[in-house]
Amino acid sequence: MLSTLTHPVIADKHVVTFTYVILDEARQVLEQSDLPMSYIHGVDGKMFPKVEQYLLGANEGAEIEVPLSAEEAFGPHNPELAFTDSLENVPPPYRRVGAEAMFQNDKGDTMTMVVTRIDNGQITLDGNHPFAGKNLLFRIHVVTIRAATPQELAQGNALDTPGPLTYQ
Repeated sequence: MLSTLTHPVIADKHVVTFTYVILDEARQVLEQSDLPMSYIHGVDGKMFPKVEQYLLGANEGAEIEVPLSAEEAFGPHNPELAFTDSLENVPPPYRRVGAEAMFQNDKGDTMTMVVTRIDNGQITLDGNHPFAGKNLLFRIHVVTIRAATPQELAQGNALDTPGPLTYQ
């Protein structure tokens, strides 16, 4: 008697665990995670839609490359989210490129802004995602695939992921 082994493939309501690399148009690495993370395919909305389309039907061990336009990834760069002010108006701990500051508006909404430039006594803070406005190549290695549990589906989160998935 022959037995057939079935290998899981990515489908809706499956937990997909993966590692990834994000590259810019010049194929320079912008971000990489060798720490596996998970999402629920077609359910939790935490993965870029185009990436989910490319992953549908893939097997464990698959290596998938997905080109993403700026609009499909982190959106266009919004100049209204960048502010320039006098350096003296900013507290000393934030007077360095790369410093992050949390701001809150009168409605209680918060935004993290990053110091992106200091020049001639002026400081620029930017609330855009660092990859906003960039076309990207998203390279994914599928580590494991399994059916989501009823609890995961009810909560909308994969419960065994080592780190949060927060692309969107």
